[in-house]
Amino acid sequence: MGTKYTGNASEVRALDAYIKLMRAAESVTTRVSRSLQPYDLTVSQFGILETLMHLGQQHQNDLGEKLLKSSGNITLVVDNLEKRGLIVREKCLEDRRYVWVKLTSDGDKFIRDLFPKMVTIITESMIVLSPFELEKLGEYSKQVGQNAQKQCAKAS
Repeated sequence: MGTKYTGNASEVRALDAYIKLMRAAESVTTRVSRSLQPYDLTVSQFGILETLMHLGQQHQNDLGEKLLKSSGNITLVVDNLEKRGLIVREKCLEDRRYVWVKLTSDGDKFIRDLFPKMVTIITESMIVLSPFELEKLGEYSKQVGQNAQKQCAKAS
């Protein structure tokens, strides 16, 4: 289902693509979210654990930027993971305004066990695309995201 908007051709194409992009993203996110429910985990919490598993300890602000979450939201997500004993926070000694976030040994085991299951679910959702199409989708999505971020920065 595309847009019912009757503006110029450029606007109609952009809106139609946006609707399809959002529907696809919501569908895959819903599937991932449902798959995380038995683990009492949100998509944002999974994103933090996955980031820490692959990149190591991170500043809390950097986690928010990587996951496109506000500082208030990222604080809540980190709070909940810390309560579960999956991560710990440590004040940055060089700059006390920063807080390091890192996996606990329980958190590391938890995400290493869970991650392959989520990869399977995401892969199954994307299987309708060829390897070439997946690469192009990634490139196009990155371009759109970077442009939107630039537009946001100009507006602020």
